[in-house]
Amino acid sequence: MEKPSTLLVHFDKGSAAMAGEIKADLEGSDVAAKVDAMKRAVMLLLNGETLPALFITVVRYVLPSEDHTIQKLLLLYLEIIDKRDAAGRGLPEMILICQNLRNNLHHPNEYIRGVTLRFLCRLSEPEVLEPLVPSILENLDHRHHFIRRHALSAISSIYRLPHGDQLVPDAPELVERALASEQDASARRNAFLMLCACAQERAVAYLLSNADRVAEWPDLLQMAAVDLIRKVCRSPNRADKGRYIKIIIALLSSPSTAVVYECAGALVSLSSAPTAVRAAANTYCELLSSQSDNNVKLIVLDRLNELRTSHRDVMVDVVMDVLRALASPNLDVKRKVLDLVLDLLTARNVEEVVLYLKKEVVKTQAGQLEKSGEYRQMLVQAIHACAVEYPEVAGSVVHLLMDFLGDTNVAAAVDVVLFVREIIETNPKLRVSMIQRLIDTFYQIRASRVCSCALWILGEYSLSLSEVENAISTIKQCLGDVPFYTVSEEGEATDSAKPAQPVVNSVTVSSRRPVVLADGTYATQSAATEAISTPSVAPGSLSSTLNLRSLILSGDFFLAAVISCTLTKLVLRLEEVQPSMVEVNKACTGALLVMTSILQLGQSSYLPHPIDNDSYDRIVLCVRLLCNTGDDVRKVWLQSCRQSFAKMLAEKQFRETEEMKAKAQISHAQPDDLIDFYHLKSRRGMSQLELEDEVQDDLKAATGGFTKDADDANRLNRILQLTGFSDPVYAEAYVTVHHYDIVLDVTIINRTKETLQNLCLELATMGDLKLVDRPQNYTLAPESSKQIRANIKVSSTETGVIFGNIVYETSNVMERSVVVLNDIHIDIMDYISPATCADVTFRNMWAEFEWENKVAVNTVIQNEKEFLDHIIKSTNMKCLTPPSALDGECGFLAANLYAKSVFGEDALVNISIEKQFDGKLSGYIRIRSKTQGIALSLGDKITLKQKGGS
Repeated sequence: MEKPSTLLVHFDKGSAAMAGEIKADLEGSDVAAKVDAMKRAVMLLLNGETLPALFITVVRYVLPSEDHTIQKLLLLYLEIIDKRDAAGRGLPEMILICQNLRNNLHHPNEYIRGVTLRFLCRLSEPEVLEPLVPSILENLDHRHHFIRRHALSAISSIYRLPHGDQLVPDAPELVERALASEQDASARRNAFLMLCACAQERAVAYLLSNADRVAEWPDLLQMAAVDLIRKVCRSPNRADKGRYIKIIIALLSSPSTAVVYECAGALVSLSSAPTAVRAAANTYCELLSSQSDNNVKLIVLDRLNELRTSHRDVMVDVVMDVLRALASPNLDVKRKVLDLVLDLLTARNVEEVVLYLKKEVVKTQAGQLEKSGEYRQMLVQAIHACAVEYPEVAGSVVHLLMDFLGDTNVAAAVDVVLFVREIIETNPKLRVSMIQRLIDTFYQIRASRVCSCALWILGEYSLSLSEVENAISTIKQCLGDVPFYTVSEEGEATDSAKPAQPVVNSVTVSSRRPVVLADGTYATQSAATEAISTPSVAPGSLSSTLNLRSLILSGDFFLAAVISCTLTKLVLRLEEVQPSMVEVNKACTGALLVMTSILQLGQSSYLPHPIDNDSYDRIVLCVRLLCNTGDDVRKVWLQSCRQSFAKMLAEKQFRETEEMKAKAQISHAQPDDLIDFYHLKSRRGMSQLELEDEVQDDLKAATGGFTKDADDANRLNRILQLTGFSDPVYAEAYVTVHHYDIVLDVTIINRTKETLQNLCLELATMGDLKLVDRPQNYTLAPESSKQIRANIKVSSTETGVIFGNIVYETSNVMERSVVVLNDIHIDIMDYISPATCADVTFRNMWAEFEWENKVAVNTVIQNEKEFLDHIIKSTNMKCLTPPSALDGECGFLAANLYAKSVFGEDALVNISIEKQFDGKLSGYIRIRSKTQGIALSLGDKITLKQKGGS
């Protein structure tokens, strides 16, 4: 059985010393050898050795030593040895050390006195402490603060023992008297803490009598005062709470940042008055800007986020102060700041916020910051959110952001182009300038995904004649000359877009494959590709403008299909706005030439991979459409695509509005609410803060804010039976899961007529669970019960199992009896909660995460949507696929689900199912995560629940 210890020393088991060697060294006269022997003795005792014969040797040879190191080691030795026998009585030989301890308490050396007093703080044997109490009290008046400090701690420890009030009955009076005359900061703190713990009324009286001087106290004492105020004001409807809040407000100007932080937290917990909350928010903002430690910044941001949930109207006023924390180089701090600020946007402050974010974007462009690409992406997403919620600010930022379409950070460029796509639809006034800006900057784009989206924008929103012609011209310029390759009989294949002199930074890949020409001769074919990232290319040169050509020659035929569709739309639009059919036909033939050249390149054998079937069919469709157009087809290509996008944006906005409404279900005021006219309230000399606080307390009392609903019904649902009704010991557990901790409140009932001795609840875990407490032995009287609490730490999101047994002894049976307990399964659903993320983020995580669990669909449910709803409910996840995409009956369904764990882990689920001819559903559910545990646990949960059971 392991015992509690107040001392922890590293011990190398490979160098264990024998008791005989230690005894011989202690009996010698060499001081260094004695010191070494005492150290070895302490380490052996800490590792479970008893060394019973060593005590007398220590008393004879170590006790009289004057060496300070030996005396310190002697006190450590006395601290860890057993001072009681098996029956719990004090050992008689402990009396031998009392005289030595008394001598130490009168020793002329301050160090010996101080360490002895500190040792007495850890003693709990009254028979040893009782004769030492007068000597301890004498040290309260010693001239040195080191001794007074530890004397106060010793008195506090003795008084808090089970019968300590009998050993030092007048301790509170003595400590209060010492506190009044004490000057040392640590001694005053020890005295004040003793009064707080043992005589709270005296501590409160001292605090209130010195209320005007609290701001001048040392920071140690100020921290203790804040803790006392929290404890005192915990009782509701305390009449003098305003006096304590005044003290907290005064302490907010303390030079100690630790005191200021604690005061801000105490102020919010004590009062919900706007003045108090505003003072706390300003304090947190000052800490945020003054502290350089990133951990401190993250903690302060968490506190500000808590304030936002309960006092958003106050937090709105400090949003610009929060934004200044973006000066921190840490990305986690920046991300937290942006998330907090976006939740505090109002029509009044959005322009200031966006202006500040624009300045930050310009800083990233200048290359002044580390990881500027990632930071720029975060800023773009934040500005996007601002513009979506408040469209009037979009015009001031969109042109600046369009400069980053060619960003080397592809994720940031994708965010920019998605922002442009949404703004150009929702803000028609900006369309003309945005199209012109996009055409001007198109040649800078180097990423395929960004090109695809930018081409779609050009195809949909180029409406006037000049816009259409400029768009077609820009695309052709970025494609270069067609065909994309030439074949010569001499065996030298060249890119037809190249000039006579070779262009720097281009790479030619030749697949030296001879082919037979029409006249029977042989020739070698090759295709030229150019590096996408060419930092040394000057803007406006040939290679810098052929971005589309480079991507196509690298084998990106999906982009080629997008180019074909965009050219088709532009030609169809040109037919409507261009009166000259000659120009229309010229543009049409140019587009057809580009498409046929792409098809020719895709079907050739020079590129590593030929064109895929989907892209081929899409390009062929465009060719056929341009050769034979009709009104219905024209309507689909020129109107339906844009209408679908507008509908998608409307649904997205509708979903966000519904979520905001759901969050705002708790109304702040009802028509029949009590109106408190605090101007008519008797002020009785109260300050504005005290008046506001009293009004808030009155409202809480009237609306039941101080009362908590009983949770008995929910408690009953979470009780698990661990043993059977016929077992001699009945046990049941109430399981509380709180993020990183699991608390088991186990009730054990002795159902026999005998006393159960050494009863022990032994638990073990499987999975990422860890027991915190060691099991203890209990004695249980006949038909009595015992409450045992077990704490378990959780380190990851994984299904865990807790199992164990109850072991006990009875007087009749010599052997120990064992009752095996039922297993307790910790559900993964307690750790994950529904969350949302952007489609791009979901796809990025899906590609990045390496753990996948594939579960085959096996269910009795025959409706696809009903099965999807069942999985969502069973897994506690959120469906990211919009409801409009799930409408209709087509026999198959695909949806993405997302959830986040309390440990910050992401859980991604994709459901792909179809209905068979016999009406049954088939398909797969794929789960992906960064860690193996959550993927396996979620897969097991889905396998268990998917059949349609409870």
